[in-house]
Amino acid sequence: MERESGAGRKAHGPREAIGADGAIGADGGRETVVAQGAWFVPVFTVAGGAAGFLAKLLAQWLVTLPWAPLKGPAELLSSAPEPWRTLGAVALGAVAGLVLALIGLHESLTVRVRDDAVALTVEDEHRTVPRDRIALAFLDGKQLVLQAPDGSEPAREKCDLDAGRLARAFAAHGYRWADEDPHGDAFRRWVPGTPGLPPGADALLRARARALEQSGGAGDVRELREELGRSGVVVRDTKKRQYWRLAPPVE
Repeated sequence: MERESGAGRKAHGPREAIGADGAIGADGGRETVVAQGAWFVPVFTVAGGAAGFLAKLLAQWLVTLPWAPLKGPAELLSSAPEPWRTLGAVALGAVAGLVLALIGLHESLTVRVRDDAVALTVEDEHRTVPRDRIALAFLDGKQLVLQAPDGSEPAREKCDLDAGRLARAFAAHGYRWADEDPHGDAFRRWVPGTPGLPPGADALLRARARALEQSGGAGDVRELREELGRSGVVVRDTKKRQYWRLAPPVE
């Protein structure tokens, strides 16, 4: 498995792109890309502008009440003359929506499927899993999983992409797509001191449990999952609870 930082991102050759509507458009056929559709940014921008307009109406209503939370900011907003009051509220909302959309795109998963490997990009992390390490792919809740022939997991990433688009992309390059995890029944819930874990795994799971509770701990959560994989432990999360099973160590 190959990982790259943002600076080390590799260029890719001709590819197919699966758009937001699920259609496959070929421009060489050697790579299929599944990512958030182009509609994402304008939709959030328009929604933000609409929210700004509604905020202006709410502010006008709040100033008519004898007492209301945030009445000071509401009075300040309502004191601006028209049409600048409406234009300003809509513009601020649109900018906020645009920022949220760009953050969402940056944090979303991009999947590049090739005949010889699958490349995953999240934020500035780039990972390539060779084909001989992928027996099947599937969605486990909101996570895309690449599972090896021995049952280990070279990759498990948060994913909001459409299952149908992903299934078509993997099938187009001859990968097996599954509807569920064939090892799903083997997972057990972790609690501190759980018996049967390899040496050091319990400490890693403790550290990972703390990272799951932190708002900015996604990087540590991913890194500790990989460390557990090297110890022969596969872990998945359900509402910040960790479930584990044993598998051959990931090299």
